[in-house]
Amino acid sequence: MFPILFRLGSLNIYAYGFFTAIGFALGFFLAVWRGREEGIPFERMVDLLFCIVLSAIVGSRLFFVLVNLEHYRNHPLEIFRIWEGGLVFYGGLLLAVAVSLLYLKWNRIPVWKVADLFAPSIALGLFFGRIGCFFAGCCYGKETSLPWGITFTDPNSLARLNVPLHPTQIYEAISGLAIFFFLNRKRRSKTFDGQIFWLFLLLYSAIRFLIEFLRDDPRGFLFGEALSISQGIGIFLAMASLFMLFYLKSERRR
Repeated sequence: MFPILFRLGSLNIYAYGFFTAIGFALGFFLAVWRGREEGIPFERMVDLLFCIVLSAIVGSRLFFVLVNLEHYRNHPLEIFRIWEGGLVFYGGLLLAVAVSLLYLKWNRIPVWKVADLFAPSIALGLFFGRIGCFFAGCCYGKETSLPWGITFTDPNSLARLNVPLHPTQIYEAISGLAIFFFLNRKRRSKTFDGQIFWLFLLLYSAIRFLIEFLRDDPRGFLFGEALSISQGIGIFLAMASLFMLFYLKSERRR
């Protein structure tokens, strides 16, 4: 829609970077606030957030570059232009989780308790990130005749132009917001640490799997073109989530 949100003189403010930054900021304040309620030191939360943000950006960009390796092999300097769009959520999630686990283990902070704190923040960040995707035109959908199809006309947009497309970015943004509210309600009645985090992964993986069928941007496939790479990752994460939910619940009973 509007990849460049506004201009300050010669400086372009890109919608994708703007909304992603809002998502990170709000998610951070929410996690710190909840961390204080759980007795986790503010300094530890700030350090952890820095690790999460850095690893999420690196992981999501690296995943996108690997999927579009042919393009970036010919245009290597574009790898660093992340403010224009081109971050894969799963790539950022996987690296951020790995780095966070190392940090928490090193500092002897309860892993699943902190994971539950950050899960709603991730869902909220996902909402704003996908709004940014919508403005930038990345992660666009297939052509549609439905009345809510979106036609991108801005030549700076990453989407296909001048044809109505499924607003897959909006589908995922609404899903992220719904997951956010669900997790916030569920956390009041959770029965074991880790439940909120693994519920988030389970819900997101299932929703993302379905939305992927409507997407049309180049993102890599498995088994010919039967499944996208993101769907393959989603199946693995959904299975892992179910296993961990049952495992942690049984450990709690013991």
